[in-house]
Amino acid sequence: MRPEMTDTKGITRAERLAGEIADAILAGDLAPGSRLDEAGLAARYGVSRTPVREALRQLAATGLIDAKPRRGASVSHVTSRQLETLFVAMGEIEATCARLAAISMTPIERRRLEALHERMGETAARNEEAVYAEANVAFHTMIYAGANNAVISDIATGLRRRLSPFRRAQFRAPGRLTLSHGEHDAVVKAVLRGDAATAHAAMLRHVSLVEDAFEQLAQVAPHRAGG
Repeated sequence: MRPEMTDTKGITRAERLAGEIADAILAGDLAPGSRLDEAGLAARYGVSRTPVREALRQLAATGLIDAKPRRGASVSHVTSRQLETLFVAMGEIEATCARLAAISMTPIERRRLEALHERMGETAARNEEAVYAEANVAFHTMIYAGANNAVISDIATGLRRRLSPFRRAQFRAPGRLTLSHGEHDAVVKAVLRGDAATAHAAMLRHVSLVEDAFEQLAQVAPHRAGG
């Protein structure tokens, strides 16, 4: 990856652009069925077509857009049922990761998780949405890694990639950062004391509340393809 394509936080220009396009789709600025022209998007966001092409590729992996060879890309019609199915799967997989992490995490992994959680509390208190959202990815990735099961971790990562635009959008809900951190707190405490059953239940509840937060936003946003 070329250095000029990465900012000081390690986020590539394409990744940041993908987030901005996803936000526009979820806010209803880009309606379901809308064509996504590379040149038009490049002009809209003031970038070259190269990061646009990569951003669209990333978004296609989430299912938020539909990209077909020689036919271009368009905003997908994502139904409530499709999202519900994905969130249920995500909740079950992440809860399993949390349960295994409570059993399998090494002492240094537990200390790193606790330290990140504490920093995220400070970020939530300052209401720094973008910073918290990026740290949130790191938090959940630590849980996946802490499960010490490569197969389950890969499944969790793949599901998270598909849901990433929706999970990120939840942080626009009023007070969501503080609530999210409180939900994480229950997970972290259970993992640190090795309480597998409670870690599983706390993570399952957290993911269900993430879905609820997104649902609340969807009720006031014009984008909710398929009803």
